[in-house]
Amino acid sequence: MWRAIVRPFVPFLPEIENPTKRTAFREKVMWTAVTLFIYLVCCQIPLYGVKNTKSSDPLYFVRAVLAASNRGTLMELGISPIITSSMIMQFLAGTRIIQVDQGLKEDRALFSGAEKLMGLIICLAEASMYVFSGMYGDLSVLGTGNAILIITQLFVAGMIVLLLDELLQKGYGLGSGISLFIATNICETIVWSSLSPTTINIGRGKEFEGAIIAFFHLLITRESKIRAFREALFRPDLPNISNLVATVLVFAIVIYFQGFRVDLPVKSNRIRGAQGSYPIKLFYTSNIPIILQTALVSNLYFVSQILYRRYPTNLFVNIMGRWTTIQDSAQMFPIGGLAYYISRPRNIAAVLEDPLRAIIYLAFILSACGLFSKYWIEVSGSSARDVARQLRDQQMTLKGHRDTSLVKELNRYIPTAAAFGGICIGMLTIMADFLGAIGSGTGILMAVTIIYQYFEIFAKEGANDSGLMFFG
Repeated sequence: MWRAIVRPFVPFLPEIENPTKRTAFREKVMWTAVTLFIYLVCCQIPLYGVKNTKSSDPLYFVRAVLAASNRGTLMELGISPIITSSMIMQFLAGTRIIQVDQGLKEDRALFSGAEKLMGLIICLAEASMYVFSGMYGDLSVLGTGNAILIITQLFVAGMIVLLLDELLQKGYGLGSGISLFIATNICETIVWSSLSPTTINIGRGKEFEGAIIAFFHLLITRESKIRAFREALFRPDLPNISNLVATVLVFAIVIYFQGFRVDLPVKSNRIRGAQGSYPIKLFYTSNIPIILQTALVSNLYFVSQILYRRYPTNLFVNIMGRWTTIQDSAQMFPIGGLAYYISRPRNIAAVLEDPLRAIIYLAFILSACGLFSKYWIEVSGSSARDVARQLRDQQMTLKGHRDTSLVKELNRYIPTAAAFGGICIGMLTIMADFLGAIGSGTGILMAVTIIYQYFEIFAKEGANDSGLMFFG
């Protein structure tokens, strides 16, 4: 049934053609740089026709981490429609609600088209919700023309992001657009928080926003060097040196954990004496668990905040989340409901003030990451059954085991690595949050894993272009 629904739309969906020949490493680097440049330019082009951008931002808590977007620009929605559509379609395929045979070329093309169509629909829906909820000004002030124009700009920008991601994934560039944009946004946040020359006054006099610049400024201008050092180390509400140290520490820990893996010895059934190994990493599903968990939370925040603005007394809306503004800011923060209990406490003081919230947040992160990681391998083609099929197709088998016991042996490692790796990712995220790492624990974790993946891609592509064999 789903094939009949999607097939008529496929000819009209924008698409990047597959490369006709192998793309050289230098060309891949060039196209990756061009893709990133286009994305960064779109992040700076303001939306035309907007009357107000000072209202609360529904994606405020996950904008740098997941949306890879910039408020009030063409990249307002960022990559959130693509991730949401991918999550929905993978869930439908994994639960067999829709039957997809990845071995058939037509099914793969239709499933890819369905993901793309779903992404464009979600992009159009989110753009419409932004406009009609008054995010850019009251509709009576905007006017029908401006409202349609803003929706059109956001929709076209979403289509550009989709094509940029497809350009890289089809082999013209390195990695994926989603990973590239997320890592860029997070790294930009860390660099800006460390070196920003902007001055801010929050009641203590003018201070530099950047933690490193503020450190030297305070040491030079303050008479008491001990007090200046303490203030630079722990100043509240602005990036400080302890945040920077926590960020570096989390980077180091995640990189260390990246090396944890089990190498299963394999041998060829075709060539006598040919042996190798199949690595099963602790982070078997990489950063997928945290991406899916953040996508789930971001969509809840988005819907909950918009509904609460319209129906603040509705019981169901209050169960989803109750929101309020703080001081003179228009930004809304959760103070009750589900949105409050699954949002991270700002610091240790917030944990001590409401320990129940901290416990629920801890349980939610660990269980969500573990479950998403475990079930992702089933829907993404990386389960023990899928790996066994890939090894058989290459006429390989585990050394010391019969071919018939391949799935059983792989099941001893893969599901455990997926679930335990997901829980470890959740623990690292929570640790980084409580330590106060810049850009949130989720952001740091995703940045490190993405950068590490790009390091591996560069090593592999460089080795292949040199005529060397690379084994991951």
